[in-house]
Amino acid sequence: MIRKKVKQTLIAGTVASLMVGGAVTVAKDATITKVTYAAEETKKSEAKQTLPKVQVIGTGGTISGKSTDETSFIDYRSGSLAIQDMVGELPNVEKLADVTTTQFGNKGSSGYSMQDLYDLSLLVDEQLKHNDGVVVTTGTDTMEEIAYFLDLTIQSSKPVVVTGSMRPWTVIGSDAQANLFNAIKLAASEETSYFGTVIMLNDTINSARDVTKTNSYRVDTFESRTGPLGYIDQDHIQIYEAPARAIDYKNKNEWKTPFDLKKIAKEELEKVEIVYSYQGAGGEAIKAFADAGVKGIVTAGTGAGGISPAQSAERKSAIEKGVIFMSTTRTGSGSVYSSGTGIIPADNLNPQHARILLMLALSFGEGFDEVKELVSEYGVRQANVNE
Repeated sequence: MIRKKVKQTLIAGTVASLMVGGAVTVAKDATITKVTYAAEETKKSEAKQTLPKVQVIGTGGTISGKSTDETSFIDYRSGSLAIQDMVGELPNVEKLADVTTTQFGNKGSSGYSMQDLYDLSLLVDEQLKHNDGVVVTTGTDTMEEIAYFLDLTIQSSKPVVVTGSMRPWTVIGSDAQANLFNAIKLAASEETSYFGTVIMLNDTINSARDVTKTNSYRVDTFESRTGPLGYIDQDHIQIYEAPARAIDYKNKNEWKTPFDLKKIAKEELEKVEIVYSYQGAGGEAIKAFADAGVKGIVTAGTGAGGISPAQSAERKSAIEKGVIFMSTTRTGSGSVYSSGTGIIPADNLNPQHARILLMLALSFGEGFDEVKELVSEYGVRQANVNE
């Protein structure tokens, strides 16, 4: 954790003698004597050598994009710049942490498969064995899904910060450099230890579970249904809220989720799809997915999770084939509570977050009851300060 250090200077007109429990260096001028203790010099030297270690893993996206020219805010080629070069361009980063980099990939966020995210999660956990925190740069299109997958699967309680940008690295007024710098600062501070994975853009810290992208171009696109966790204002990291899971930090075994990817092969991640409901929606998509062998389907329903009669009929048929459904709302906020045979309510998770959770629950659970229990335990995550 970054702490402020107080320097003390001893000023005197004349120093005749000085008795201390250690060597002393005395520098004099006509009127001022500055005394520096050997122990103090040792502490300063140790402080320089013990900067927190932060690994930055680059996966591409707009943040590593190269624009057509300096004012091409939306005309650019993402995944063009290497993460090592990007970190190398940041001023004063060496004052924050001992930073190393790994280039996991260099493409848009939606270009990665779930099996790729499996590999990414294991890489982050491995890097956290010998680093104090990890920053992952990604594209913003599916950043919330990547972050939530990491949040549910990473077993280390050390800080994991996902960041990116809405403007490419090479345009005027880009948010890329500031976002990467602040993400490294946040990871180095260890302020989000036991928070799970967080997303940091536009000086704002959000939990992976609750955050979503709300605008296609604005730099303040990421918002949380429950509000941000905090903000970064230059040297001030202000944390105002904590995720419910952070309350479990005293018991490290309870803090971890059971979704330890080292226990399954990447090919064992179950297939889960999303079906959107609307006026007069047909049931053909549900039937097609069920016939294709998917194990789970998330419905983005109207209001509190409702779907059309045609979809409801096909859902019933799919459940009889063993498909497990998770019910969410398309409204953008609010909870879903109604359940039934083969149907699990998603609380206030949006459809894309619910899909990640159901995929992992199906991959690690056996049967409807166990899958439902995993979803309820690790998806809702209600705070209980009385336990």
